[in-house]
Amino acid sequence: MNIRPPDTRYPTLKARAVLSVSALVVLLLSFSGAALAQRTITRKYPAQGNVRFEMKNISGSITIEAWGKNIIEVSATVYSPAAQFTPEQTEGCVGIDVVRDNRGHMVGDINFRVKVPANSTVNIETKRGNISINNIHGDMVRAHVSTSGDVELTGLRANQVIAESGMGNIFYDGELTGGTYTFKSLSGDITIRIPASSSFNLVANGQAQSIDLNVFASPGLSFVGDGRKVYGNVDRGSGPRSSLVIFNQRGRISFLGR
Repeated sequence: MNIRPPDTRYPTLKARAVLSVSALVVLLLSFSGAALAQRTITRKYPAQGNVRFEMKNISGSITIEAWGKNIIEVSATVYSPAAQFTPEQTEGCVGIDVVRDNRGHMVGDINFRVKVPANSTVNIETKRGNISINNIHGDMVRAHVSTSGDVELTGLRANQVIAESGMGNIFYDGELTGGTYTFKSLSGDITIRIPASSSFNLVANGQAQSIDLNVFASPGLSFVGDGRKVYGNVDRGSGPRSSLVIFNQRGRISFLGR
């Protein structure tokens, strides 16, 4: 009598099937968790061409772009734990204050992308995250990062520009229109790219030998303290004279002409 050993293939196949199902469940749960981890909100607000837009964020990137419509469009990607925010609109101003609306709560990032009329005044603050502002021609542009994050300002033509970061690089590429321009970073490089024909008063403070004027080197400038401070006048053209104040505790200060 022949006694066949028990067939062990079926338990193995069953085990594989159970593992496959388990893996599928884990994968589905992962996708589900990812879907629940973020949501996108888009809202639009009618506005005048010279509207003021203000924002205070806690954490996340902020991008402001000009467009040719008298509408402010706010798109926000909200990550868990979800923060709440209630935009407020008054005559001539649209504001978002994530800090106020979530006081006392731990919240996740909010990444904002905002389109505003080109002649808007823009005032942006965040605790953490990069700020990018592009092609704004209003009276004032302010970008302030209190802890860490880069500030990038491109295509600007504003009478007052303020860019500040605790730890991060600052890049400005725009016009000087006779107004005041302030750039401050405690740790990071500051790069100023302006027309080579620009004329301005300059006060710049940085580390020793860390200020590179390039084409804007001028006999009207004085160096103090091993090059830690530069002050004076740069006369490169017949346009309006602007005022530049630059402070960098740890990092380079560089000028580029175009």
